[in-house]
Amino acid sequence: GLALTAVAGMSAGAAAVWFFNPSTAGFFPVCPLFSMTGLACPGCGMTRGLHALLHGDVLTALDFNLLLPGILFFFGYLFVSLFLTGWRGRGLNFRVFNTKVIWSFFAFALVFSVLRNLPVYPFNILYP
Repeated sequence: GLALTAVAGMSAGAAAVWFFNPSTAGFFPVCPLFSMTGLACPGCGMTRGLHALLHGDVLTALDFNLLLPGILFFFGYLFVSLFLTGWRGRGLNFRVFNTKVIWSFFAFALVFSVLRNLPVYPFNILYP
């Protein structure tokens, strides 16, 4: 029940991002850090990147946010696990996301956010 509802919600969200261009549609949320400071957080550009990826433009997607593959891996894994939970009553094993992996990703995201806000080449190409 609840797992399949989450799958439906994730699917609806992905469909909205596919159908509406986040660069022109006015209803997608704006990053509060970016709107207040002009600094890009680690998630800035994710929605536009997902839109580009869903339309087959991999390079543009990575240009919007280089962390997109890691985030999509996690949410894809979560999506499949929720689907399997709803279908067979048992999801995937989440031990692949152990403490070391999670802290490493957070450390990488922190370094990424600092680097993408440096106004010098080559780091400025990371800015969304």
